[in-house]
Amino acid sequence: MNGGIQSEKESKLIAAILAGDIQLYRQLIRPYERSVYILSFSYMKNEKDAEDVAQETFLRAFRDLWAFRGNSKFCVWLITIALREVWNRLQPEVAVQAGVLDEAKAKEMPASPALLCDWRELSPDSIKREEIRKSIQQAITMLPRTYQQIFLLHDVQQLSVKEVAQAMDIHTSQVNVILHRARMMLQRRLAPQLKAIDARTSAPRGEIYI
Repeated sequence: MNGGIQSEKESKLIAAILAGDIQLYRQLIRPYERSVYILSFSYMKNEKDAEDVAQETFLRAFRDLWAFRGNSKFCVWLITIALREVWNRLQPEVAVQAGVLDEAKAKEMPASPALLCDWRELSPDSIKREEIRKSIQQAITMLPRTYQQIFLLHDVQQLSVKEVAQAMDIHTSQVNVILHRARMMLQRRLAPQLKAIDARTSAPRGEIYI
């Protein structure tokens, strides 16, 4: 769905909910339930805590819906609430996350070429395969925590660099550098395997691979 249309639809839903039609809240958050859970799980590392964080995120968002001004996307606002809930539970372990890179270091980071410019270059048919999904998911869980979050928010949830920076409360240059590093880590780990799988799935009919 077009982003502008989605935002307009969400604005109407929010207005109706604030006017008293609270049954529409489930419709408002349904597109983001899995995203918030995945984000929560990547920090909490277990299903129960991730479910607790996700549930608290949506409860808090409902209570504070009146405070949403539309200055950012609704999904960014939700993610910010989820991250705040995570940090409250895990401090001081994740309290230092915003200081992972300073701007000077960000500017020094070389933009070296990668084996794959973007893991999304794989064909749509191959990316649907369970083998590839599991490989990608496993590799993502092995990234450093902040790298994992920025990669998920940008490359999986498809937020812009500016939106990720807003949600994570860091500079856009930091997002760009961490995103580049995360992709490089994933590419080094996954590129040979994914290329081999993609080659098999796109092989001419009649060829058999074991």
